[in-house]
Amino acid sequence: MIIAVDGPTASGKGTIASSLARHFGLPHLDTGLLYRAVGRQVQLAGTDPDSESDALAATDFPDSLLDDPELRSEVSGSFASRVSVHPKVRAALLERQRTFAQREGGAVLDGRDIGTVICPDADVKLFVTASLDARTDRRFAELKGQGRDVTRDEVHEQIARRDERDMGRKDAPLVAAQDAFVLDTTTLDKEASIAAAVEIVTQHAR
Repeated sequence: MIIAVDGPTASGKGTIASSLARHFGLPHLDTGLLYRAVGRQVQLAGTDPDSESDALAATDFPDSLLDDPELRSEVSGSFASRVSVHPKVRAALLERQRTFAQREGGAVLDGRDIGTVICPDADVKLFVTASLDARTDRRFAELKGQGRDVTRDEVHEQIARRDERDMGRKDAPLVAAQDAFVLDTTTLDKEASIAAAVEIVTQHAR
């Protein structure tokens, strides 16, 4: 069983995807982490995330970079969004994601183009969303909890910019697949969001 979970920043898709993986006993891949690693590699190298050649060179990042806590920062998220607009970067990471999805027994993958590009034949597709204000509050609380020096206005602007880039890019834009179940978590807490997702998968898995 392959479960595709897509959605914008701070919608809750990562929490939902990892919870679905535990519930159904499946491996989980946060595909956004791959793009964050590419963005982080660009940042560390001091090269240009808006240059396709520089970003492509960064796809050859060491596996150890996936454990870098800085990948979860808003800066790395911004770099990830910028490198992900390049078709050659997306192509370089495509096979790695599909290989993970096709492992025996299935998998849960979350990202921004899982249901539309990476796994268009997934058994169940979820598109997790929430209002910009709700997502800002969640990410701001998360970053403050990590001790990061940010303001809510800064987080709001960063998320809005990322939404614009992700939804407006020419290659694999962030959009709900036609056959995806849309789950709006704006008014749902963590437990209710997970329960709703489990119910959708249980009812509709082929």
